[in-house]
Amino acid sequence: MNGAWGQAPPPASNRPAAPAKPTAAAPARPPAVEPPAPPERLALIRSRGELTICIWPDYFAVSYRNPRNSELEGIDIDMARALANRLLVQPRFVDTNFAEFMDRLEAGSCDIAMTGVGISAARQQRVAFSKPYMTSAVYAVTTRESNRITRWDDIDTVGTVVAVAVGTLMEPLMRRSLKAAELLVVRPPRTLESEIQAGRADAFMSDFAYTRRMLSVHDWARVIEPPDRFGEALYAYALPRGDASWLAEVNNFLTVAKVDGTMARAGARHGLSGALVY
Repeated sequence: MNGAWGQAPPPASNRPAAPAKPTAAAPARPPAVEPPAPPERLALIRSRGELTICIWPDYFAVSYRNPRNSELEGIDIDMARALANRLLVQPRFVDTNFAEFMDRLEAGSCDIAMTGVGISAARQQRVAFSKPYMTSAVYAVTTRESNRITRWDDIDTVGTVVAVAVGTLMEPLMRRSLKAAELLVVRPPRTLESEIQAGRADAFMSDFAYTRRMLSVHDWARVIEPPDRFGEALYAYALPRGDASWLAEVNNFLTVAKVDGTMARAGARHGLSGALVY
């Protein structure tokens, strides 16, 4: 046959490819929505008209609730009120301790901790620090009648019990330093002085502010000064991390307070002039 119908079909390899079937387009994925940034702390403080301040109310000369009248007193109480006044808001003090204050800051329960917070590398992982305003070495407190401890070298001896407050800089310092003495970590509601008076500790370790106040309050207390500024640390105010404007505001407050005499007057009022950092 001469027609096309009579011709043999071409080899498969030479046949034209069949047109591709259209595929259904994948549904468009909605663009990712970033969560809104949290409001800046400074704006929140001003909008609610209140500055919340974490304190340890047993910190003599720094943030102390006087048992005679339940009034708060100390250098950081004065400074907190000055900061609130600068912001045109009311101060509200929140009781905490050194084992918990960072949890409070991270949870938003406090805007700032103004309670003589020592700067350490471990704390800097969780909170931001202002410029330093105070410094101190670590001192020992024992009783005037103690025969076991009469000088610094008597502290780290077999049979001696040395107390520190939980969460303070003194806790890791004494864990590293003591080789022979036993370490007693004191947790609220117990206090360092009550452990001494009850005979559960022979001495406790604290800083300049706490130990100088002990001498003015308790006639049984004796302070032993350290050699070579043992355990010296800088103190600052602690804030939640990640808020540059709030940190800048607190640092500006400190700068002005150091220049206009606010900090000097607070330090002198509570016997801490020698510990201030300018």
